[in-house]
Amino acid sequence: MRTAEIRRTTAETEIAVRVDLDGTGKYENSTGVGFFDHMLDQLARHSLIDMEIRAKGDLHIDDHPTVEDTGIALGQALAQALGDKRGIRRYGECHLPMDDAQVRAALDLSGRPFLVWNLQMPTAKIGSFDTELVREFFQAFSTHGGITLHIDQLHGFNSHHIAEAAFKAVARALRLAVETDPRKADAVPSTKGTL
Repeated sequence: MRTAEIRRTTAETEIAVRVDLDGTGKYENSTGVGFFDHMLDQLARHSLIDMEIRAKGDLHIDDHPTVEDTGIALGQALAQALGDKRGIRRYGECHLPMDDAQVRAALDLSGRPFLVWNLQMPTAKIGSFDTELVREFFQAFSTHGGITLHIDQLHGFNSHHIAEAAFKAVARALRLAVETDPRKADAVPSTKGTL
């Protein structure tokens, strides 16, 4: 059972995350931040990771803590569900087009967190959502998930399309990386013997 539940409580947020890596992409995400919920739904749907996220944050002040803390908790849940990572493919990548935007994501579930970020949002907001929070989410997610994550924008002029292409590209790359490799289902995918 590659599942995990994480609860994170701070003075600013209360986050509950549940994931099933062997799901079908079912989701029930509610953070109080509409656009962010839409992106989390895309992350679940296209990774085929069942995901349930409940977040309460001090949204009357700012969306930042809710988005960042959700990334932290989701990264921790992913790492916990992966366990020793025995049998996974480990690597994943995707070039994802969405209308004017094309975003490439490549990742390694290495246990060595690193984010390379080459996206430029033309606007400061998507509706009421601060576009800089897209990077904040992926920084928290990659750090606490132990993921080397590269996200590169090849094209795009619409902030909504760029952001959504990024979430979908990461989702599709995750789908590949967490899958069990039938040729090496009993081995950790590293010459070191551990990840």
